[in-house]
Amino acid sequence: MNKKEIYNFQSEVKQLLHLMIHSLYSNKEIFLRELISNASDALDKLRFKAISNPKLYENNSKLEINIEVDKKMKTICISDNGIGMTKDEIIKNLGTIAKSGTKEFLKSLDQKQSKNQQLIGQFGVGFYSSFIVSKKVIVKTKAAGNPSNQGVYWESDGQGEYFISNEVKDNRGTDVILYLKDQEKDFLEDTKIRLIIQKYSDHIAFPIKIKNIDKKNKNNISWDQINKAQTLWDQNPKKISEKEYIEFYKNLTNDYNDPLLWLHNKVESTQHQYISLIYIPKKSLFDLWNRDHKYGLKLYINRVLIMEEAEQFIPGYLRFIRGLIDSKDLPLNISREIIQNNPIVNSIRNSLTKKILKILKKLSENQPDKYQKFWKEFGLILKEGPAEDLANKDEILKLLRFSSTYNNNEIQNVSLENYIQRMNHNQKKIYYITADNYLSAKNSPHLEFFKKNNIEVLLLFDRIDEWLISYLPKFKDKELQSVTKNNISLESINQKEIEKNKISNNETENFIKKVKKILEKKVKDVKITNRLTETPVILTTDHDDMSTQMAKLLSTVGQSTKKILYNFEINFNHPLIQKINNIKNDSLFNEYISMLFEQALLIEQNSLDDINSFIKKVNKLLLNNN
Repeated sequence: MNKKEIYNFQSEVKQLLHLMIHSLYSNKEIFLRELISNASDALDKLRFKAISNPKLYENNSKLEINIEVDKKMKTICISDNGIGMTKDEIIKNLGTIAKSGTKEFLKSLDQKQSKNQQLIGQFGVGFYSSFIVSKKVIVKTKAAGNPSNQGVYWESDGQGEYFISNEVKDNRGTDVILYLKDQEKDFLEDTKIRLIIQKYSDHIAFPIKIKNIDKKNKNNISWDQINKAQTLWDQNPKKISEKEYIEFYKNLTNDYNDPLLWLHNKVESTQHQYISLIYIPKKSLFDLWNRDHKYGLKLYINRVLIMEEAEQFIPGYLRFIRGLIDSKDLPLNISREIIQNNPIVNSIRNSLTKKILKILKKLSENQPDKYQKFWKEFGLILKEGPAEDLANKDEILKLLRFSSTYNNNEIQNVSLENYIQRMNHNQKKIYYITADNYLSAKNSPHLEFFKKNNIEVLLLFDRIDEWLISYLPKFKDKELQSVTKNNISLESINQKEIEKNKISNNETENFIKKVKKILEKKVKDVKITNRLTETPVILTTDHDDMSTQMAKLLSTVGQSTKKILYNFEINFNHPLIQKINNIKNDSLFNEYISMLFEQALLIEQNSLDDINSFIKKVNKLLLNNN
């Protein structure tokens, strides 16, 4: 072996190693599942590349994973004859984490061990789990097709450095040798290893064999296959247990949680033949909102893994879906570019989308509590659907959930169907309000008339809601109407009370004239309103004008917008307005109106350009009152 070269782990790797070495995983046996999963991936990659270059098999197309235990040396060796690695590849794969969102992932870790375990698993740093049980790890590898003298030797104790040198290796593939810590000697027991593999890796598509030495005759060596080596998705769904589906999911995704539900279908028509096994997770991935986050299903063609993340099979608003597709119709040499416009892919995508929406609808109807858990994790993503998928828009709308004044809490559990069923007999519209948060929506003065007249209002406070609502003008035959917009038609609701409270033009004409002069360049119009009960003034926008929330949304993505000119609506019956109306001092009158306008602006926008000036104005008026 040549002289070792010393390298330092990437800083993110050091952090992960530190977490794992100090018992991050409570379930230590997971390391074996992770290493077998990596070995399986290496075999899959070889099988795929060998389609176009059969010489990579090096006259041995029998693919398998072998496990050898040495109790005397306290080692476990997990070997595969897969694609192997070059020196550059081993540095990239074992010394750094190139995956996007690494820093965000590390920030998301906290002191709760269970959460850390879940997040680590989601991040998929399988190889590094070796150091949970090992004081030293050696990797010997040779890339398929390379000569034996181009093997690579890698060694580390997980403390911050690793060593690399050349290695003569006759066979392609990778050997991972774990030198176990003294307290982890239980993993040297043959029975324990078999049970772990049967529990987690039974359905790995390649044979997993363990070396068996006859105690009486040590020269008598055999290799016993532990797993079934049959792809789970290719079996009859009726013969697959719930436990098997769950363990397969965990092996497929590195998720430590059980899935929420799954859907296994075999399609054998005259047009297509494919198998789909898709899962809805129980918990959201930590980087699901990351701009660089990759999503998609594993694509197999006749059980050969072609792509890890084929996003073409599911729309973006269902990117939380995990699972696989195994097609019998697509060519083995298909590329991402070809997939993009392939009619078979489009057909599978459309069929899968409808199946997923159907199973979610069934869940919402039959198990509303379970659906609520799903919505809490993935509702924000599903809200992207109406804009992205016009063909399935009606079905997506039935799945949406919102808060409302009916439930009087922040939980989003009101469907549009629920709302319509509770509408007043003479109500023709679905009313809603958008705001920065739940409390702002719930306590908005815009709701006063609706609360008084027992009219339910949807409370929309997710950032995406204003954008969503622009793609949702109607549900069934009911138009959606913002309560912050002017000229809201309340049909015949409470018309008698409106007439009773109507104030004559003689009373208000002079007052409105004076207010318009003060706010001449700041507002679009000044008018009397009958929809306020407790608040003196309010700001509204006209029906076709941009809303406050939309302006905020565009601002967050760097798009400049014109300054909104509001309508200044006045509750003339309010005691404060009556008091101001009786003020003879023009300067004091001006101060009050200016203060009320800024107060209304603060309620509407949650901010002011000059908050200090506003506070001084309020303090001055308070002193005058004394």
